[in-house]
Amino acid sequence: MNENSEKVKAGSQQAAEGETASQNVEPTNPTLDNPDQAKTQTTKPLTQKPEDKPFQVFIRDDLLPDIHQALTQRGLQVSTMELIQGERPVVGGTCWMVFGAMAPDRHFWLCFASDSITSKKTISLAESGTDPSVLEPFLIDEKKITLKLLRSRLMQRLNGQKWLGGN
Repeated sequence: MNENSEKVKAGSQQAAEGETASQNVEPTNPTLDNPDQAKTQTTKPLTQKPEDKPFQVFIRDDLLPDIHQALTQRGLQVSTMELIQGERPVVGGTCWMVFGAMAPDRHFWLCFASDSITSKKTISLAESGTDPSVLEPFLIDEKKITLKLLRSRLMQRLNGQKWLGGN
């Protein structure tokens, strides 16, 4: 054998020994070495909650369609469902309002004191072409305001008015 073939043979033996040696060595777990990396690998990507959206976007894209759907599922004909900024019913003053109108000539105003779903809220109702005469507090004791909570309490209030059917 010549010198070059011995080097090649020695190199392949070292490679074979290195393979078995590397096979016996347990691979390191990067998540154990770096706890921050483990946290990022196990957490799911966060999706934005509807309530975290800007006020007007949340109302127009989430709350209005959700309320409209809930009312139509109850068999009501909704003629208007919109976000407006204007004069608060009964007591006056400018505010943001979710205004809803449905047959037969019933209206509600869900008023927000400012452009935040966590601001103070009131509700007013009117039936058969009359003007609203009472402004009621709405969701005053709730710490966390969600889409589901706003919808359910509005539906509860309208049901209390017997607008969703007989009780």
